[in-house]
Amino acid sequence: MAPPRILLCGDVLGRLNQLVKRILSVNKSAGPFDAVLCVGQFFPDSPERLLEFMDYIEGRSQIPLPTYFIGDYGIGAAKVLSAASKDSANLGFKMDGLRICDNLYWLKGSGKFTLHGLSVVYISGRRSLDGQQFGTYSQDDVDALRALADESGIVDLFLTNEWPSGVTKGAVTSNVPPGISDSSCCDSAISELVGEIKPRFHIAGTKGIFYDREPYSNLDAVHVTRFLGLAPVGNKDKQKFIHAISPIPASTMSSAEISMKPPNTTLFPYKIIEETAPTNQATKRPSDSISDTQYWRYDVSQKRQKHGAGDGDKLCFKFVSSGSCPREKKCNFLHDTEAREQYMRGVCFDFINKGKCERGPDCNFKHSLQDEDEGFASRRSGSENAKSSRSKRCWFCLSSPDVESHLIISIGESYYCALAKGPLVEDQVLVIPVEHSANTLSLPPECEIELDRFQKSLKMYFRTQGKEVVFFEWIFKRGTHANIQAVPIPLSRASAVKNIFILAAEKLGFQFVTTKSNNDSEGRKSLRAQFDDKISFFYVELPDGTILSHAIEDNEKFPVQFGREVLAGLLNMADRADWRNCKQSKEDEMKMAEVFKNQFKKFDPNQ
Repeated sequence: MAPPRILLCGDVLGRLNQLVKRILSVNKSAGPFDAVLCVGQFFPDSPERLLEFMDYIEGRSQIPLPTYFIGDYGIGAAKVLSAASKDSANLGFKMDGLRICDNLYWLKGSGKFTLHGLSVVYISGRRSLDGQQFGTYSQDDVDALRALADESGIVDLFLTNEWPSGVTKGAVTSNVPPGISDSSCCDSAISELVGEIKPRFHIAGTKGIFYDREPYSNLDAVHVTRFLGLAPVGNKDKQKFIHAISPIPASTMSSAEISMKPPNTTLFPYKIIEETAPTNQATKRPSDSISDTQYWRYDVSQKRQKHGAGDGDKLCFKFVSSGSCPREKKCNFLHDTEAREQYMRGVCFDFINKGKCERGPDCNFKHSLQDEDEGFASRRSGSENAKSSRSKRCWFCLSSPDVESHLIISIGESYYCALAKGPLVEDQVLVIPVEHSANTLSLPPECEIELDRFQKSLKMYFRTQGKEVVFFEWIFKRGTHANIQAVPIPLSRASAVKNIFILAAEKLGFQFVTTKSNNDSEGRKSLRAQFDDKISFFYVELPDGTILSHAIEDNEKFPVQFGREVLAGLLNMADRADWRNCKQSKEDEMKMAEVFKNQFKKFDPNQ
């Protein structure tokens, strides 16, 4: 089979008429091509171009080939992208692009997908610290790509908006365009990522010029990387803004083909930066002038200065999570054994690295530093002091000052129920063990009796409102306090829930284990038999009694909010997939809880 034919394009800047004209011309003379990948700013840079741009978005003009973009900023971006995020066509997991209009797809955040056999990785937007909704990428997006770098297989294409800092180091000087500087439109975070991902092609925009760099060797990999910087569409200097490639997918190449190095191959450019950056040039800032989000909660300011400069003030996720890093001393990030010990005791990586976590109750890690006797290896029946200490800091322990007691609707012996904070739907309920336990499947069998009563009561209550209930639990092996989410859905959607979960699983590359039983207790017995507390685990109990479950491998990327995101798709509520978008005032939460308690009273097994 012939390799795919791809057109690469620089900053579009809203000039879709000119881009489409060029695509049609190239496709006629050298095509056919399979897709167009755009880097750099995609939306208009001036109001005058917005009308032309919206002609395509609103269907008055047509884009001829499937076109993907990552430059989600510019005039009109917020309006167009907000509408796309809420579109029912974009529900579920869309690493392969959210549909904007016919043949136009937005690659949002960061991700990896397969395009005509090619492995494509991308990070959307530009680096920013101000948390804008569109046009910037977050540290979570970077961390997600670092996790992808650990996966097997070679990445064919890496798409970024900004150039990597230092890309011209070691290149043939005569081939470097004049006036190139790392001071503008270059990003050191991109340099770090490309060094870890090791793509065969790295494509970027925003610099305003065309640059086809000589291939360079990678560290700890046999293949080379080719960097391509593309100019903007319609630039005055008539520099190249569209470039055609036809790479054979790495997955189909032999090891000899993969390892071939052209005679003009240079050394890895970013290694030079690493070796020549003097450690005594680290930017030293007083500890009281830096935000808590940049620091661990133990004494790190002196520790980081002691380790040196630049990116050494960030923790290496690979080292912290696994205890080793393949780059060893070459790694730009800090290998800290104390941070590793805290992570092993179940402390959230973001909390360790930034000083806070924005996931709230959806995070399954701890958000306080743990003493040695509080580690997972020390969970013994006699460790009552550790349990007490954990309970004082837990969102879900009834004895904790942090518990949201105004949301509680019923309390039993082994379980209690509370309304969800930032709910997907108004009457979403959490069923929570009273005992501080990381999951519900390891609790004593007698606890199952009360859980069964709670679940049956909720089902009866919601059926009086014309609804069915979906129960799911995401069990993280280093989790803290378990909760089962109970999400009511309309009866009309109940028949579709199984298929949408199975489809979401397929998009993430796994298949559920399906268990069908005549009653809930038998289904839970089967789950308890499957469950291994040494691994993470997800299961969902469907209205028809079917249970879908999945054991999650250590190196598997599994979304923390998987269950909620799938149900958001089912209910056409893509904008509510993240609980942080659904926060309410405490006053509103109290009113909602009071209404629910009054309506649930006659079904409450504890009344």
